[in-house]
Amino acid sequence: MASQDRLNAALIHVGENALLPQRSAPLLQVDGLSVSYGHQEVVTNIGFELGRGKSLALIGESGSGKSTIARAVLRLLPRAGQATGRIAFEGQDILQLSERRFRQLRGRAIGFVPQDPGNALNPVRTIGAQAMEAAALVDEPSKAIRKALVLETFAQVGLDNPQRVYDSYPHQLSGGMLQRVLIGLAVLPRPLLLIADEPTSALDVTIQKRILDLLSRLQQDLAISLLLITHDLAIAAERANSLVVLKDGVVQEAGGTAAVFSSPTSAYAKELHADVPALNPDRYRKLRDPGFRLLDADAGKAPKIELKGITKSFTVDGKLLTAVDGVSFSVPAGTTHALVGESGSGKTTTIRLLLGLDQPDSGDISVAGEKLNGRSHQSLRTAWRHLQLVYQNPFTSLDPTWKVEQLVREPLDRFDIGTRSERTERVREALSNVGLGEHLLSRKPQALSGGQRQRVAIARSLVLKPDVIVLDEPTSALDVSVQADIVEVLLSLQASLGLTYIFVSHDLALVRQLAHTVSVMQRGRIVEHGSVKDIFDTPLEPYTVSLLEAIPSGATGVSRLPPPQFRRITSQEKIA
Repeated sequence: MASQDRLNAALIHVGENALLPQRSAPLLQVDGLSVSYGHQEVVTNIGFELGRGKSLALIGESGSGKSTIARAVLRLLPRAGQATGRIAFEGQDILQLSERRFRQLRGRAIGFVPQDPGNALNPVRTIGAQAMEAAALVDEPSKAIRKALVLETFAQVGLDNPQRVYDSYPHQLSGGMLQRVLIGLAVLPRPLLLIADEPTSALDVTIQKRILDLLSRLQQDLAISLLLITHDLAIAAERANSLVVLKDGVVQEAGGTAAVFSSPTSAYAKELHADVPALNPDRYRKLRDPGFRLLDADAGKAPKIELKGITKSFTVDGKLLTAVDGVSFSVPAGTTHALVGESGSGKTTTIRLLLGLDQPDSGDISVAGEKLNGRSHQSLRTAWRHLQLVYQNPFTSLDPTWKVEQLVREPLDRFDIGTRSERTERVREALSNVGLGEHLLSRKPQALSGGQRQRVAIARSLVLKPDVIVLDEPTSALDVSVQADIVEVLLSLQASLGLTYIFVSHDLALVRQLAHTVSVMQRGRIVEHGSVKDIFDTPLEPYTVSLLEAIPSGATGVSRLPPPQFRRITSQEKIA
């Protein structure tokens, strides 16, 4: 057989699942599923059905049991995990199958897209070498044909140059490209079921929309059933036919998307609905009102923060890269100014310049009328007492070997502020301000939840009693329910202490809840600037419009894509 004919045959073979007739029996049926680790039951009596070509979302905060259920379906529970009940895939109870027999299903009939491509892909092997492992699941002996299948699939998931991706290492690709690679490898054998575990949680809102659109497109085109795991009710409402809401391993609510989303009956589902920023933009209006009044009252007064014509370039691979290009904005005292934009837009470089961690090539930076750029490290120490930073990830920003008391007290120790008893009192006051009790003082970070860790990080920034706090994506690693708690803490502190915030985010829905003014950054430049109302109600730049359109609306109906077109991949399809 000629190589082209063999490629066509292989493509037809892996596309056969897309042409299976629709039958009434569900593809996946879970009945009375419980999962235990030793004597501790973490998932209790779970039941749901997923039809062929349909989508179902498992929703809940961290620790609700979503990923545990997915691992049970994939038969990937840790050795200590014990699953009971029934998980029927195509009518066959997979919990009763031997590992050898189930291995024939995993990857071939049941695909998996993990949450973090950074951990899922081997950093020292090329994408192509790892892709060929997935291609081995296709019954095709020819290595050349398998490689052609990989390149075809990379093209189908929207990777513009499949051969370049194939030859690259993971660090040479963006987060969105890596997630597309994982999706491509999962759908390569044309599985009947695809399990996607928080596939967009680490991505910009625009990349998130593209990835979710891709999953919806593949689901329709290839007749794949999708089990989507997410903590975001708005995403689930847009992308799934049905929802299962979980809390502490127990189903709180289940049913069709429209019913659960529009009229939740359980208290927990109602809380999730209330916590989604896109659905409740004015939730914190009363807490933000003092800042809006200050905007009007301080018109013409000297701003708390002012950047004028800031520029910063770096040399990368012998080429000059302008990361920040003529950035200017000012922030009145007691208000929140947001910097928004996709990864690589220059947000982080801008705040590093503001904090004095890097020096600008040109321009001026001042806080409370005091110029910061061009000063020595020693002279900046005084400014840093009044200018603090809360990092993005609470799981990496706190020393895991220190107790909470040490973590919060360290800034006081470094600046030699107060007596020992006064420092202890300041630490307890800072913890109280963020809603944490003294019983946590002796705990280490691993004994805290994600929300508690971020509150500790905020308390650490407050203990010096600063005037300005820079918040670098402070909630992006947190569930929406925990995120809502952190936003309320930040706004309450601002209202009571008169703090000024610089808030860095790619999430415009969250920005609308938190900020008073906004600067939209693209490729190092500010393309639009104004009040929250102006930017959200009447955006002028196409880039800003694209960011706003990427916000999950929560509109039910599963997908805004055209009707499904079930087809086999053919070798004549263009590889970009």
